[in-house]
Amino acid sequence: MIRILTDSTADFLPAEAEQLGVEIVPLQVTFEDGVSYRDGMDLTPNEFYAKLEACHNLPTTSQPSPGQFLPHFEQAQEAGDDVIAILLSAGLSGTCQSAQIAAATCEYDRIFIVDSMSATLGLQLLVRLALRLRNEGKTTEEIVATLETEKHRVRILAVVNDLKYFRKGGRLSGAEAFAGSVLGIKPLVAVRNGKVGLAGKARGLPGAYVQLFKMIDTEGGMDTDMDYLIGYAAHRKAAEPIRQYVVFNLGLPEPDCMHIGPVIGTHAGPGAAGIAFFVKNTSAE
Repeated sequence: MIRILTDSTADFLPAEAEQLGVEIVPLQVTFEDGVSYRDGMDLTPNEFYAKLEACHNLPTTSQPSPGQFLPHFEQAQEAGDDVIAILLSAGLSGTCQSAQIAAATCEYDRIFIVDSMSATLGLQLLVRLALRLRNEGKTTEEIVATLETEKHRVRILAVVNDLKYFRKGGRLSGAEAFAGSVLGIKPLVAVRNGKVGLAGKARGLPGAYVQLFKMIDTEGGMDTDMDYLIGYAAHRKAAEPIRQYVVFNLGLPEPDCMHIGPVIGTHAGPGAAGIAFFVKNTSAE
């Protein structure tokens, strides 16, 4: 049997992960009061964003320890199963490294660790792809090889509603954030090639959504033969312009719409919304 494992930043709801047969290893989120929570387990998304809005300082996230991966690997070894662990970008976290240490400790050669080079909904797209390939009867090696190729086509684009979270995270100075707020500037964020970065700015939310739609094309366009996901931080209505664009303008099927989790959500803040998809043309970068 092939076991599919990921970490909590893939933003599967616990019931959904259980239904799909995906094993989840949680990261931790620590707030300014020193209290830590297991990401996706101890706080619901709504509870997380409510606490985030009340914070003076942004919470921190910490990777799972090798010891959190070890039981999953040992159980697979005992059962003679393969494990494909698809994890948060190594450029954003040491989660992959913890898994590699656990795999080396286990000394079992049927553990395959894939650095997704993505996060949140982009990571989830790759996990869903692995599940589909497994259901199609692909071998472990075939699934891993496909993931290693396809991960370079995954993009996340998001509109940020409130600049203060960028300021708190050090991505904007206080003066820039104040000026941007006065002018109604909304940043756009991209996750590509394992990194999160500021991808653009627009005046007002309508302008930001229009720029996001243009960026889909400049990134290489959506591969409509592949899955895509849209997400939001705290306020579902923030994702509605994106849903309407892809359904009514691009003629795509209704997407799954879900909460963006703490790793991206901490810096984007409540009111952010985005889309994760596979690009058709990677040479457009």
